[in-house]
Amino acid sequence: MKKVITYGTFDLLHWGHINLLKRAKDLGDYLIVALSTDEFNEQKNKKSFHSFENRKIVLESVRYVDEVIPECSWDQKIEDIKNHDVDIFVMGDDWKGKFDYLEEYCTVIYLPRTIGISTTQIKEEIGNANNG
Repeated sequence: MKKVITYGTFDLLHWGHINLLKRAKDLGDYLIVALSTDEFNEQKNKKSFHSFENRKIVLESVRYVDEVIPECSWDQKIEDIKNHDVDIFVMGDDWKGKFDYLEEYCTVIYLPRTIGISTTQIKEEIGNANNG
């Protein structure tokens, strides 16, 4: 069985996220999503609209996702790859080159982002709608 892993916050889940998850799952048989915890997001000076537990519930309901694990730090990726026997590491191409060091442990693939959608864009549009 070929295992794939990806990482992210997946807040305000949208079709760009779904597109990434589908393409990641198409690369293998089993997709693991490492979901940023609320504490890890705070370390990154990032605030999610939804809590970790609620984002996890939503991700677990997506048909392409087989397992959701917590992402607690930047440094856990090598251990996750080893502990889960991962064959392919997938991220959006906005991270291109940042995780090449993982090629020692598995194949690293950067997938093109879906044009025209992002969580940041959604938050900005909501903010503009509330201010206008």
